[in-house]
Amino acid sequence: MPRKRPAPATDTPAAPPPDRPRPLLVNTRATPRQATSAAAFTQPVFDDDDPLLDFLPYIHTAPRRNSILPDVQRVFIRELAATGTVTAAARRVGKSLEALYKLRARPGAADFARAWDEALEWGVMRLEDCALERALAEGANNPRANSMLCFVIRHRSHHMVDARMVRPGHWLYERIRYELTGEWGDEEDYADR
Repeated sequence: MPRKRPAPATDTPAAPPPDRPRPLLVNTRATPRQATSAAAFTQPVFDDDDPLLDFLPYIHTAPRRNSILPDVQRVFIRELAATGTVTAAARRVGKSLEALYKLRARPGAADFARAWDEALEWGVMRLEDCALERALAEGANNPRANSMLCFVIRHRSHHMVDARMVRPGHWLYERIRYELTGEWGDEEDYADR
């Protein structure tokens, strides 16, 4: 028995008019060249109150077809915070590392560079949390997880200070003292302690 063609659906939305720009799509596949269907792409969703995306993107004076437009910059920053690596974020937005680093170094892109640094910090914190979770869950049975935990502890937040070590003469104590009183402590004051 021959197959009948289905009747065209009447409730399908019409294609957008050609004068409207197409929405930015983000590839969700691990291997970008395998993204051959619309299901492999998602349209980015930006939270209006996301402080990470609250930056002034670089605006090109004469944008070309392959320019990194503000929407792509925002998606890149969001993906950088999610992945923790510039390479993965660049792959997800479909731009080269060279183009992104050139954009970062351009005059007038200082706010984009600031958002980049902040997103990278978020990404690294997320990776550290994942490593800690993995080490805690698998640490007793997996020596590799223990070595990962040791690496994270050794390199985690080197700027963090043990509160028990903060005493007069410690750099953090002196910085807080300067912020509160406006004066630095003298090294001679602490030499006899």
